[in-house]
Amino acid sequence: MKATETLHDLGQSLWLDNITRDLLQSGTLKRYIDELSVTGLTSNPTIFDHAIKNSSAYDAAIRKKVREGKSGEDLFFELALEDLTRAADLFRPIWDRTRGVDGWVSLEVSPLLAHDSASTLAAAKVLHARAGRPNLLIKIPGTREGLPAIEEAIFAGIPINVTLLFSHEQYVATADAFLRGIERRIAAGLEPEVGSVASVFISRWDAAVKDRVPEALRNQLGIAVAKRTYKAYRALLDSPRWQRVFNAGAPPQRLLWASTGTKDPSVSDVLYVRALAAPFTVNTMPEGTLKALADHGALGEILPADGGDCEEVLARFADAGIDVDALASQLQDQGAKSFVGSWDELMDVIASKSTALDKVS
Repeated sequence: MKATETLHDLGQSLWLDNITRDLLQSGTLKRYIDELSVTGLTSNPTIFDHAIKNSSAYDAAIRKKVREGKSGEDLFFELALEDLTRAADLFRPIWDRTRGVDGWVSLEVSPLLAHDSASTLAAAKVLHARAGRPNLLIKIPGTREGLPAIEEAIFAGIPINVTLLFSHEQYVATADAFLRGIERRIAAGLEPEVGSVASVFISRWDAAVKDRVPEALRNQLGIAVAKRTYKAYRALLDSPRWQRVFNAGAPPQRLLWASTGTKDPSVSDVLYVRALAAPFTVNTMPEGTLKALADHGALGEILPADGGDCEEVLARFADAGIDVDALASQLQDQGAKSFVGSWDELMDVIASKSTALDKVS
């Protein structure tokens, strides 16, 4: 049995952190579903930037849309929705079979809106309506300004993937926004079944401190933060407040591990996958990590619900001069700026390809 199947059977969903038109047209995504237990998919501006820049698979569509008068952001979202609705249809049987627990794909609002609550909410509503698929999550960053948009989107019945979370405090604030939206739906007599995941980024922690801590502490911070967050997640699942909304028919907001590709070539390429095997969660993996797990991955112990040794490990980082709370805020801000950079580059790629392809008869 492949480690991917074993992990899925232990109760963790495996989602692919990638989308390209080539993956869809070649049948590779369908093969990952059938053979590697992949049950969902995520995307972000960086992924689409690489997909469109490095492939000719989008050229015909871009040429056609340019001649229809489309450009820039509107043209991009048409391309993205074509890919993601096609992927959503591939995952739809899983979504139906699990009654919305699994089988999701994700599309992010423009990262230029990360600090604009009202515009984020408006964009989420438009994209969800344009997609026309019940198993498409709209990604909203868990920034301070994003939290009101998350609550309002959930209240409006829009499934949300909260992205750019880096700490258990940021996660808990996100969970609270989700719950407020669900509680308001229940109070208004609305159907409380609105899907959501909360995406906590892992590997960026270790990349940020690799030159600031002793060798013995390298590649441990992301896992320790994840363990602390998982402890908070499991405590929330057991809380009376969450159980009240579950009893009313609401699904839980699932915890998702993001950025789980290993960035340090000196350690295992499945380091974070092994360490973060946990029921009731999702791990969204880069394509290389997914294939490495299927090829030579071996699972270790299941993540303990009480967080295990996370506090001891985090205390060692504090002794080494790492302020985890300050770094969490820094990483979230850097992540938002990084996505803006990818977005700007993506818009440049769209513009240059549009110009070049429009000249081709």
